[in-house]
Amino acid sequence: MERAGLGAETEPLLPPRGRRRSGASSSAEQAAGADCELYVNQAVVFIEDAIQYRSINHRVDSKSLWLYRWYYSRICQWILGLTITVILGLAFIETPSSLTITSDIRYRSTAWEPPCGLTESIELLCFLIFIADVSVKSYLIGWEEFQKTKWLMAYILALVVSLTDWTVSMSFSCRETVRIRRILRPFFLLQNSSMMKKTLKSINSTLPEMASVVLLLAVHLSLFTMFGMLLFARTKDGQQDKEWLQYFRNLPDALTSLLVLLTTANNPDVMIPAYSKNRAYAIFFVLFTVLGNLFLMNLLTAIIYNQFRGYLLKSVQSSLFRRRLGIRAAFEVLCSLKETPARTHELCVNAETLLRVLKKVDMDFGCKHVILRTLKTCPHGLLSAVQFQKLFEELDKDSVKQHPAKPEYQSPFLQKMQFAFGHPYFSYIGNVVALANIISICVVLVMDADKQPSERDDFFLGAINFFFILYYLLEMLLKIMAMGLRRYLSYPSNRFDGLLTGILLVLEISTFAVYGFPHPGWRPEMMGLLSLWDMVRLVNMLIVFRFLRIIPNMKFMALVVSTLLDLVKNLRAFAGILLVVYYAFALIGIVLFKGAIVPMGNISVVNITSGNNTLQCGTYEQLEYWPNNFDDFAAALVTLWDVMVVNNWQVFLDAFSRYSNPWSKLYFVAWWLISSVIWVNLFVALLLENFIHKWDRRCQQQSLSEIEYQVTMELMFRDVLEEPTEEELMEKLYQHPHLQLCR
Repeated sequence: MERAGLGAETEPLLPPRGRRRSGASSSAEQAAGADCELYVNQAVVFIEDAIQYRSINHRVDSKSLWLYRWYYSRICQWILGLTITVILGLAFIETPSSLTITSDIRYRSTAWEPPCGLTESIELLCFLIFIADVSVKSYLIGWEEFQKTKWLMAYILALVVSLTDWTVSMSFSCRETVRIRRILRPFFLLQNSSMMKKTLKSINSTLPEMASVVLLLAVHLSLFTMFGMLLFARTKDGQQDKEWLQYFRNLPDALTSLLVLLTTANNPDVMIPAYSKNRAYAIFFVLFTVLGNLFLMNLLTAIIYNQFRGYLLKSVQSSLFRRRLGIRAAFEVLCSLKETPARTHELCVNAETLLRVLKKVDMDFGCKHVILRTLKTCPHGLLSAVQFQKLFEELDKDSVKQHPAKPEYQSPFLQKMQFAFGHPYFSYIGNVVALANIISICVVLVMDADKQPSERDDFFLGAINFFFILYYLLEMLLKIMAMGLRRYLSYPSNRFDGLLTGILLVLEISTFAVYGFPHPGWRPEMMGLLSLWDMVRLVNMLIVFRFLRIIPNMKFMALVVSTLLDLVKNLRAFAGILLVVYYAFALIGIVLFKGAIVPMGNISVVNITSGNNTLQCGTYEQLEYWPNNFDDFAAALVTLWDVMVVNNWQVFLDAFSRYSNPWSKLYFVAWWLISSVIWVNLFVALLLENFIHKWDRRCQQQSLSEIEYQVTMELMFRDVLEEPTEEELMEKLYQHPHLQLCR
C-alpha cells in the first residue's frame, strides 16, 4: 500500500489496494476514476523526469503535476531562456554603452547612453520573471527539499541583492559608479542549467589537484626568478646590462618576464640581450622552458584530465541513477492500479495502462515508436519491474536517424537512371566539377587582381558561373529523382547543396536581368549594382563546402569530424561556464580600467620619446592596440579574448601597469590562469574523452552515410557506468519527501 507522505498533498498518492464495498456509491466510482487518472499523470511526469535526468523529489498531487508540466513546457523554458539572454545582453547598451562603430579610443565617437529607467525597467521585468521562477521551483519541491537545495537559496539571495542594488540605483538616478547586480547576472545562467551545475561541481572538485600543480609552477617560477636576478644583476658596464634593464630590473619585472616566457609569448625576445652577450645564457632560458612549459604545464593537463574525468563520471553516474529512479517510480505508481490478475505473485503493470501513459509522455518520436513496438510483443500483456525497466533502456541508446527508403520505379529505364544517379560515383563527379569551379574562379581572380575595374573583362567568369550553376541544378534534380525528395532532404549535405544551388540560381537570374547575358567586354561592376555581382562570386565560393561530403568515405577523417560535431553538442556546459567567467571578468575590468588608456596621438614610428618615457618597438602604443581597452563591455570581451590567446599578452601587462597601477598585472594573471590554463585544459580533457570513446566504438558503427549517431555526455561513459541495484532504488523511493511506500 502507498499513500501521501505530507500534509501538503491534498490527494492520496497511492491509496490502499483493497477491494471496494459492493454498495459503493457512484461518487466513489468517480473518485476511483479520478485516482486512476492521477496515477497515470504521475507516471507520465516520472517518466519525463527520467528522460530529462530530473529529480523526482517534487509534489505529486494533481494540481502540482499540472503546474510542474506547465513549468517544464517548451514555452515556459523558452521564456526563461529568453529572459536570461536579455538580462545578460543589457551590458552592451548600459553605461558605458558599446553602441559605437569602433572601440579605438582615438576614433571612437560618443556612444548613445540610455536614459535612466530604460534598461532598469527591462531589468526589473527580468527580476519579476526570476521571482516567479524561484517561487514555482520552491513550491514544487516543498520546504524539506528546499532546505537541502543550496542553489535555490543562492538564487533567492542573488535576487534579494539585485533588487536592493536596483533600488539604490534608482534612488541615485542611475548615477552610481558600481552596480553589484551586474556581477550577479551570470548566476541566473548557471542555476538554470543542470549540466552546467554538474560541470561546475566537477571543476570545483578538481581544483585541489590543480592547485598542487599550480603551486609547483609557482615554486618553479620563483626559483628561476631569483636565479635570473642573480645571473643578470646590474654591472658597471651599461652596454652589457640590457637583459637587466629590460627584463630583470626588479622582482615584479623578473616575475612577469618569466611568467610570459612560460607561455612562450615573448620567446626568444626575452633571451636575446643576454644571448647576444654570451651563448651560454641560452641554457637558463631553455631549461626554464623545458621544465615549465613541456613538463609542468603538460602534467597539469594530464592531472586535470584524470581528475576531471573521474568527477564527471560520478556526475554522470548520478544522472543514470535519476533516470532509473524515475522509471522505477513510474512502475510503482502504475502498480497501484492493481489491474493484474490475482494469481500474479509479483507486482506487474498492465501493458494497456502503459500505452495510455506513453501517449501523454513528451519524448523523442523515434524512441517512443521503438518502445511501443516492443510493448506490443509483451507476453500476457503484463510487465514485471525488470521488464518495465528494460523497456525504457531504449532511452540510453544512441540517437539514430534512419534515412527514408528510395522510391521504387517499375520502368527499367528509370531503374537504371536511379542506379546511375544514386551511385556514390555520381557524387564524386559532382565533387570534381566543384573543384574545377573553384580552380577557375581562383585563376580568374588572381589574373584580375592587379587590373583596374575598367580594364577587367568578366565574360569568362560569367560564362563559367552560368555553366556550373546549370550543372548544379541538373545534379540536384537527378538526385531527387534517384533518391526521392524525402531521402534527399534527410542528408544535411544535400540540403546544403540544394540551398546553395537555389541561391545561386536566383542570383544568376537576377544578374542576367540586370546586366544581360555574358559577352566579350562584359563588365557588370560598371553598371551600378556592384553588390549583386559580388554576391554571385561570393556564394559561388561556398561550393568548397561540398567537399565535406567526402568525409564519411574517409574513415579516420569521419571519426575526427564526428568527434568535433559531438563535442560542439556537448560543449554547451563548458561554453556556458566560460561565458560566465568572461562576463564577470569583463565587468570587473570595466570597474578597474575604464578610461585608463589615454590616446597619445598618431604614433607611427618605432621609437618615440614622450616626456621621460621611450616607447620602443613592441609596446602597446607602437603596435596601435588602442581598440583593446575596458571602456565598454564589448571592448572588454575582445581584450580578454586577446589575453586568453596569450599571443603578445605581455603587451597588455605592461600597458595597463603603466596607465593604471602595477597591481593590475594580478588581474591579467588571474584571467590567464582561469581561462587559458584551467578552462583550456578542461576542454582538452573533454576532447580526449570524446575522441577515445569514438575510437573505441569505430568498428561497431555502420557507415556514417546511412546512419547518423549523436553521442551525449551520458553515452560517452555508458560502458563504465554501474547499474543501481533494486535495494538502492527502493531505499531512495522510501525517502521521497512526498511519497510513502507501504509494501
